[in-house]
Amino acid sequence: MAVDLARAAVPHVRPRLPFGQRLALPDGLVPLLQRTGWMLVSVGCFAGLWELLWALGIADAKLLPPPHIFLGNLAEQARFFNTAQRWQIGTGMNTGPSPAMAVLITVLASTGRVLAGLALAASLSILVGVGIRYFKLFERLTLPTITLLAPVSPIAWLPVAIFMFGIGNAPAIFMVFIALFFTMVLSTIQQIDGVNRNYINVARTMGATKRQIYARVIVPAILPGLLAVLRLNLFGAWMVVLVAEATGVGYGLGQVIMLARNTFNPSLVFFTITLIGLLGFAFDLLFRLVQRRLLYWLPRDAGSSLGL
Repeated sequence: MAVDLARAAVPHVRPRLPFGQRLALPDGLVPLLQRTGWMLVSVGCFAGLWELLWALGIADAKLLPPPHIFLGNLAEQARFFNTAQRWQIGTGMNTGPSPAMAVLITVLASTGRVLAGLALAASLSILVGVGIRYFKLFERLTLPTITLLAPVSPIAWLPVAIFMFGIGNAPAIFMVFIALFFTMVLSTIQQIDGVNRNYINVARTMGATKRQIYARVIVPAILPGLLAVLRLNLFGAWMVVLVAEATGVGYGLGQVIMLARNTFNPSLVFFTITLIGLLGFAFDLLFRLVQRRLLYWLPRDAGSSLGL
């Protein structure tokens, strides 16, 4: 009787459930909403600080226009993306595709060059890196040359790209490829050298051949590290393709930035930079999702150390 009275005197407190369980959200959606929220807070703080500096008169609107200026008139900024038609003599910005279609064409042109160069560099670098460690003669013939060319800046290869491929998509793709290939070969070799020797010894004990050890032990072991390196090189690929386009090898986002510089249009510069940043962020998010699908055998907590 005394116990019942004591329970009645104390109010019943329901256990506090996590936010996702209270709203019955899927398990994977809760971290995504949290990351999205923090992303918006981070970008909002940066944009708010920029706007505050403009309001206080510290940032000159003619040189550093705040976001509400260069993002306030999308149609006006988009019409400058009609760079493809200006390759033809006697055409101007008022001819050709609409502003929205011009932006889409320009974005797809730059994106295609980045993905093509990245795919070529990734596939060939893995093959060459594995081949260097698999064949001793191949290592002696190629590794010194690769080590010699790795420190060369991609900008130094620009005249070579133009001499070999002229104007168009090919030189920009070549620039992306050459900027990533040598470093990714060296990274592949480093990943192979870092494989746990116990895995290889166990495979040898079970009678695996050299080819089987590379195919079923070494390559799966180095794949997480290679994908992390490839993700970082994705940003480098964007940097290189913008430089190639800015020098006139083909129309794209880099040429739009060069046009903005030549016409002293800071609003167009920051508008294009924002667009490039959004593209890079979207591709990075997509790449992380692909990584999680490919590396299904890794635990979730291991993915954080690899940038997943």
